[in-house]
Amino acid sequence: MRKCKIERETLETKISILLNLDGDGKYKINTSLRFLDHLLETFAKYGNFNIEITSKGDIDVDDHHLVEDIGIVLGRAFKKCTGSKKGIKRISSAIVPMDDSLAMVAVDISGRAFFKIKGSFKREKIGDVSTENIPHFLDSFAKNYGITLHCEVEGVNDHHKAEALFKALGIAISDALTLEDNKIKSTKGLLD
Repeated sequence: MRKCKIERETLETKISILLNLDGDGKYKINTSLRFLDHLLETFAKYGNFNIEITSKGDIDVDDHHLVEDIGIVLGRAFKKCTGSKKGIKRISSAIVPMDDSLAMVAVDISGRAFFKIKGSFKREKIGDVSTENIPHFLDSFAKNYGITLHCEVEGVNDHHKAEALFKALGIAISDALTLEDNKIKSTKGLLD
């Protein structure tokens, strides 16, 4: 089983994540930010990951530190659980419609951290999360996991766009983590 627990505490946040890559989409998430909980629950459900997250942060200041740090810790948890990457499919993508919105996510679990997003949000906030922190979460996650992550989203409703992104992210990462054989998918013979 590819399971792990990661904890991180700073002067701004305290985060604990328990992750099982080979789960069945069960989650228990309490980040103190309800819309972030919703996005992460969607990610877990569509990726079939079992995720438990508890966190506290200085949300009286704003949501930035907590959103960023959860992205950091979740990325590190995925990196630890993935291990050597031996036998994983490595590359995948997903296209997810949600009513008026369409999200496209492509991922390479390569060890090379890169993030790019095409598309934007109109509103300043969705629920209790600043929309500028949604791409920031994805960037923090990708860089701490060590993956290449390309995202594109279009649509009218910002909630639908964000949710479609996290559904597509779950599907693409889950597929890329599929164990196919006992080989490293690289002409170099290793994935850092």
